[in-house]
Amino acid sequence: MAFVAPPGYQPIYGPSIPYLGPIYGGLREGVSIYIQGSIPEDITRFFLNLLCGESESSDIALHFNPRFDGWDKVVFNSCEEGSWGSEDKTRDMPFSKGEAFEMVIVVMSQGYQIKVNGNDFYTFQHRLPLERVRAMQIAGDVCIQTINVIGGGFPGSNLPVRENTPVPYSNMIPGGMYPKRTLIIRGMLPYGAERLCINFMVSRSRDIAFHMNPRVREGVVVRNSMIGGNWGQEDRELSMNPFSEGQYFDMSIRCGSERFKVFVNGQHLFDFFHRLQSFNEIDMLEIEGDVQISYIHF
Repeated sequence: MAFVAPPGYQPIYGPSIPYLGPIYGGLREGVSIYIQGSIPEDITRFFLNLLCGESESSDIALHFNPRFDGWDKVVFNSCEEGSWGSEDKTRDMPFSKGEAFEMVIVVMSQGYQIKVNGNDFYTFQHRLPLERVRAMQIAGDVCIQTINVIGGGFPGSNLPVRENTPVPYSNMIPGGMYPKRTLIIRGMLPYGAERLCINFMVSRSRDIAFHMNPRVREGVVVRNSMIGGNWGQEDRELSMNPFSEGQYFDMSIRCGSERFKVFVNGQHLFDFFHRLQSFNEIDMLEIEGDVQISYIHF
């Protein structure tokens, strides 16, 4: 069965650059655009445009343009009816040559708040009505891994977890687990990371219905359960291991009536069959280990 993303979460994986694609449903206050990518060593510049139409000649509500030209800077602007506005610029450069990045554009009432690698970077005041934005364009010297547009009144709740939130993380799952429910976990394994542990638990009994344990140094992803205080048999076989040091990951865990289906960076990784008969009692998520969490989407 093909993976179907939950409403409001339609990730784009590995788009070719230059990229030009629609933002379905447009923008509204509360929407966030999440972009994961990397900067090549030989970068000169790249740009991201939020467009008021689906062609390159459309008005530009936000022009975001990092330039590595000896006088490193990031330029912001807008363009209406073919005429560019006045440039905003900052000499702060949040990107590093040869390194991965995570960028978030949060749509706020006063403007676009831009965060890079978990840090507030710049807020660009609205010049064109955000309701006009219909598409996104990315071009230049950049590699993009994922583009996600989420939030802003879509069904379901978006529960962001800031990168400086302490791990271990433990929280109730609103409404518990049920067939077709999908959880999204995004994060990064820093250099030197050895392990990550994700547990789907029954809070009442402390049973671990589904234990997922990527072991970075060993190159394996261990899956198991602990019911009545006893660990079950480990599953270890995988055709690939997407978890490595210094890399971001975008994980989707979908609960079915018979199994959990786990996708990482858009690729199906494995299925884990339910060992707890009453899997709908699962109501708690715990995360621990060497990991930085960007957000969790229930």
